[in-house]
Amino acid sequence: MTRAISLHDVSKSYTRGTRVVDRMSLDIEPGEFLVLLGPSGCGKSTVLRMIAGLEEIDEGRLLLDGEYANDLQPSGRDMAMVFQNFALYPSMTSRDNIGFPLRFEAPGADPRPRVDATARMLGIEELLDRFPAQLSGGERQRVAMGRAIARHPSAFLMDEPLSNLDAKLRNHLRAEISALTRELGVTTIYVTHDQSEAMSLGDRVAVMRGGVLQQVGTPRSVYALPRNVFVAAFIGTPRINLLRGMVRAPLGGAMTISLGKQFLRLPEPLSMDHQLLRVQQGREVIVGLRSEAVRIAKPSAARPGEVALHGLVEHVEFQGHEVLVHFNTGSSPAVVPDLEAPRPAARPTRRRRREGGPRVLDRLRERAGALRAGPVVVLDEPRDSAPVTAPDGRLPGDLIVRTTPDIDFRHGMQVPLLVDLAHLFVFDQHGERVCPAPARLPDLEE
Repeated sequence: MTRAISLHDVSKSYTRGTRVVDRMSLDIEPGEFLVLLGPSGCGKSTVLRMIAGLEEIDEGRLLLDGEYANDLQPSGRDMAMVFQNFALYPSMTSRDNIGFPLRFEAPGADPRPRVDATARMLGIEELLDRFPAQLSGGERQRVAMGRAIARHPSAFLMDEPLSNLDAKLRNHLRAEISALTRELGVTTIYVTHDQSEAMSLGDRVAVMRGGVLQQVGTPRSVYALPRNVFVAAFIGTPRINLLRGMVRAPLGGAMTISLGKQFLRLPEPLSMDHQLLRVQQGREVIVGLRSEAVRIAKPSAARPGEVALHGLVEHVEFQGHEVLVHFNTGSSPAVVPDLEAPRPAARPTRRRRREGGPRVLDRLRERAGALRAGPVVVLDEPRDSAPVTAPDGRLPGDLIVRTTPDIDFRHGMQVPLLVDLAHLFVFDQHGERVCPAPARLPDLEE
């Protein structure tokens, strides 16, 4: 049996009223593998512990199969949790560790058949008579997973179970977890800060920051249509290129996005997404380009929808099957403050020009900005942000491009680039995506 899990406006606070989880709503379907993704300390594990019953819910409701479960004891929720630190009893063999919870569920039953069946499933039959101190990290994690699987729970809750393992073993166990959970068909909630794990494991990914749910969707949709600049920057390797830009939309000329020393000329006739950029005329925006959205080719080789740039080679990363080239295009990188920090910086309060004048329009603008922006703050004021330089005084590359290893790049080489505008992201000053256009625009009357 598997189960549906629903959170409705769930909040959790600790000291001084700071909300570790802030009004989180999320529906998890029976049998779904959902990954909670975000930087360390953003509230992922707290959400997991509230679902398990190890933390009380301060506000909101938890529903299990549609029934109110806020006050249900952990033992009554029929869930199994796999911890980051294995949590095995050192004085017990692997067999006893796996069978330990079965003794409480069915005191008079023999746990050996279920323990043996679980061990065969995980391929750890030869480890059953060993103690945890005699096991490697990967073997301990398999035993910890076996203890959860043997219970036949209605849901698995996994709190960064692979973070203490080396990279090669993580990749191997990641594939095992994916195969096991799909075979068992049990609802699984998996917490991680590793976006590679999230993208490869989850049916859906829920991205969190500062206790606030940023976006929920399939790995493909979250990568292809990030709701805001935080999601765009947190998901994807290498990290998305984020550049400061300025929209220029003269009535009698072509629309362009200035990137400092160069610009992107939007092809005519303008697409619907590009037409909506007229609203940003004269405003600073953030241009997002994935490394695969730019290719190395001469302007004469441009395909429909591609525009030309050029860049100076600053650094080359040889990856074997591919090369990541860092270019300096004369653009200014857009910084997402505290991207790896759990809580976003507070947005400064806007000062009104007239203290005694009408403020209705100001209130409407502030409200619209709050609706769009959420907790993401993106651009520092230009006067306060100095460009970061390399030790020898050079500006670092502002654009990373993925290419094949058959091209010989040298430092300082000027290279022609083509940007595919079909993969162009534009975010406003608050970090919300404006191109491609959101499916739903904010409503001032809400």
